[in-house]
Amino acid sequence: MSHSIRIFSVALPLAVLLGTSVLASEPSALPPSVANAMAQGASPQAIAEYRRKLAEYQEARAAFDQEASAYWNAIADKRKTRFAKRRAGQAVTLNDYVLEQAPLYDGPKRPVNPEPEDDGGPRVRKDLPVVADFLNAARSEFQFAPSRPSSEMEFKRAYARAALQAGLTREQAVRVYSFETGGNGGHDMQSGLNPSKPGSRAISTAIGYNQLLTANTTTLIAEKGPQILKVLTDKAAMLQGPQRKAMDHKIAVFKRMYAVVRSGPQGWSALEKLGTTPQGWAMHALVLDMDVGPLLQVHKLLTSVQFARARGFERPLSAAELEMMNLTGDGNGFDMVTMPQAMREQVPTANFFQRGGYERNPVAIRHNTVAKLLAITNNRMDVNSNLPGAKELAAAFGSATASNEIR
Repeated sequence: MSHSIRIFSVALPLAVLLGTSVLASEPSALPPSVANAMAQGASPQAIAEYRRKLAEYQEARAAFDQEASAYWNAIADKRKTRFAKRRAGQAVTLNDYVLEQAPLYDGPKRPVNPEPEDDGGPRVRKDLPVVADFLNAARSEFQFAPSRPSSEMEFKRAYARAALQAGLTREQAVRVYSFETGGNGGHDMQSGLNPSKPGSRAISTAIGYNQLLTANTTTLIAEKGPQILKVLTDKAAMLQGPQRKAMDHKIAVFKRMYAVVRSGPQGWSALEKLGTTPQGWAMHALVLDMDVGPLLQVHKLLTSVQFARARGFERPLSAAELEMMNLTGDGNGFDMVTMPQAMREQVPTANFFQRGGYERNPVAIRHNTVAKLLAITNNRMDVNSNLPGAKELAAAFGSATASNEIR
């Protein structure tokens, strides 16, 4: 099962669009020097005022959490009911959704403590791994370095060839790319990192044209390993000399990675956990590889197409519909895709999220019905498809099509 939890942004990938947003978090503890200075000047009145505001905050937050827990429990129950009805071949109706919008906390903010926090020092934010970490892990764990492109266009051509061979259309691939990367992303783009913005920080492990998370990579290796291995083996048979030697090494590494993935528990949760380890980071470096990266990203979209077809969905998925499945998981996405337009206008987007992902997702909150979410997705695709990176990818599809016709 493929999942992706991400969020919206014009400049950032939908990895930034639908599930991993950067909402204001509770303030971190102050550095000791600052806290001590404040403490020295904190009057009994200031301390009393802080404690009064803290009590107000805690009371308001507890009341909200009680309301929100009931709401999200209802969301989970309705989702189970829908999935069960579909398995039984029964029709899903409006009554199978929660039709009220999700509650959002609008009470007082947590006040800043004027006294030093006695918690062992300031909280330290744990940085997410970035591309350099994935590459280092690949070297140390599997003695492997991915084959990187000499230019971005070279990677785009490889991606276009893989997409066409898999049966994806240029419109699907280009519009999903334009949405996920903002229309200009490279093969090594990571969610939240912007070269033009010094100090920007990764907000997820999502990288590449389709913004794969580490959990996506480990899951795809587990599910599609034999197919990917066959492509690599067929390619190796056409090579000689140093190129053949390098491909043979890559095949051996991929076999080792596949063996690691298959040796442990299967399923999303287990493979997601593997993605947080050095071995999982090493596997994620494959997304950057000229031979394997395009295959992983194409398979991520293709599994959604196949999921829909297996359930009797005959017409081609639009790019926006494919994106819903790519971002919210095939089950939730298929739920939205097959929903009649009249229901799309009424069903809140909260029905397709976990609580944490929804509350951190300003786009899903703002565009809070299925119809509105699909509309904003299409709009972003329209706009971003006109940017240079998306136009280059479209041109790569033209080259790949011509090359296939010549053959």
